[in-house]
Amino acid sequence: MTPKKLTEILYLAENLKKNTRHSWLSNGRRESVAEHSWRLSLFAYFVKDEFPNVDMDKVIMMCIFHDLGEAFTGDIPSFYKTSNDEEIEKHKLCEWLNTLPQPYKDELTSLYKEMDELKTEEAKLWKAMDKLEASIQHNEAEIRTWLPLEYELNPVYGEKECGFNEYMKSLQEYTKQLSLDKIAKESKKD
Repeated sequence: MTPKKLTEILYLAENLKKNTRHSWLSNGRRESVAEHSWRLSLFAYFVKDEFPNVDMDKVIMMCIFHDLGEAFTGDIPSFYKTSNDEEIEKHKLCEWLNTLPQPYKDELTSLYKEMDELKTEEAKLWKAMDKLEASIQHNEAEIRTWLPLEYELNPVYGEKECGFNEYMKSLQEYTKQLSLDKIAKESKKD
């Protein structure tokens, strides 16, 4: 890869550091898309023992690249994101993928296809962890940052996606209990 192309990619990726998500951190600052992707990658690394038959390097790649489309569009919370928003993001990402030299173009195009289809254990695991990481982040933030709909959404966020595996189900149940405890404890302060 030429230095020019590599620098262009890194400049694009900086948008993920600048673009904030709906989520807040425990210190009262908005979370960046890059911070979410980084912690999701860390999450994948630390559950690898639970998934000995899963290609965890591929899962970590999914964690790193899953929100790259938001470098073009910014973050739109899942409960506001429309199918039109998803199509715009996907179109811009595909346009960008087509500018990459080989083998990156084919490798990433294949990775995104696998993620879209959600048929492999790797894709299912990435998607489940993506949902849980967001829920865990909400549990760390002050409850005053939650929208009213999140009192119902956060405890069940990722429930469907985690249903493919017993370990992920138990992790979602644990996260759910943390959400319910937070709601019970911190809602009384208001």
